[in-house]
Amino acid sequence: MAATPLKSLAPGQLTWRKLRSNILAMFGLVILLSFMLITLLAPVLAPYGRDTIDMARVDQPPSAEHLLGTDELGRDVLSRLLYGGQVSMGVGVAATFFQLIIGVTLGSIAGYYGSRVDSTIMWVTDVIMCFPFFVIAISMAALLGPSVWNVILIIGILEWTAVARIVRGRILSLRSLEFVEAAKALGLSRWEIITRHLIPNTMGPIIVYATLSVAQGILAEASLSFLGLGVMQPQASWGGMMAAAQKMRVLQNEWWLWIPAGSMVLTTVLSINFLGDGLRDALDPQYKY
Repeated sequence: MAATPLKSLAPGQLTWRKLRSNILAMFGLVILLSFMLITLLAPVLAPYGRDTIDMARVDQPPSAEHLLGTDELGRDVLSRLLYGGQVSMGVGVAATFFQLIIGVTLGSIAGYYGSRVDSTIMWVTDVIMCFPFFVIAISMAALLGPSVWNVILIIGILEWTAVARIVRGRILSLRSLEFVEAAKALGLSRWEIITRHLIPNTMGPIIVYATLSVAQGILAEASLSFLGLGVMQPQASWGGMMAAAQKMRVLQNEWWLWIPAGSMVLTTVLSINFLGDGLRDALDPQYKY
């Protein structure tokens, strides 16, 4: 059967064909979907409960009964790894959604209205971008207290600036085009023009940013939890599990307490980055594959 001509493909089909031709992007997609599936099915797949304590089997190495060993309270590491994925990946997705709400809204307003509105929003954006993320994040976490929702709030408040600048730049290049003038002539309000016409035409860069931002959110949660300022016990997260590596005894003798969680973070972040790079190329109309 002859291949379908590229010109006859719908935009979505063409994007998928470009993405499918990128081996690293497809590898990242498969790994990411696999991790999401096994973490969502943690209640079914986990051999033990997340917080099930067995003081008779404390700090046991991997065995047939506990495939990844047990921790200092006798809890099964594999079970906590599966449940921890729900928290770590959930924080990344939720924090990205929060960033998009703030960044897309402010970026679109700045790009469309321009003038003093644009200057004010961009001034606030530049001020926030001047501060180092982890210094402010640690300070906010210390003030607000460690919890899942506080981690999401902190990441969202501090990381929306990049997508705001992306959306603003895109809308600045679109607002003088003919379809915007036609929408004005039809009597559409400014907000309708922004939401119905301008933002949909910025979805390519937004999707790429959102994909990569999930990886940043997972890393931020892991870093804050590692420092004891993120997800707190007994709730499991990959970063919280890696916090066990702060003890020299664990680093030297109990690798099963931190290497599996670190490997999950590393593999997930790399998979998301591969997928994000592939989406960036697939959504670029000038990219040839």
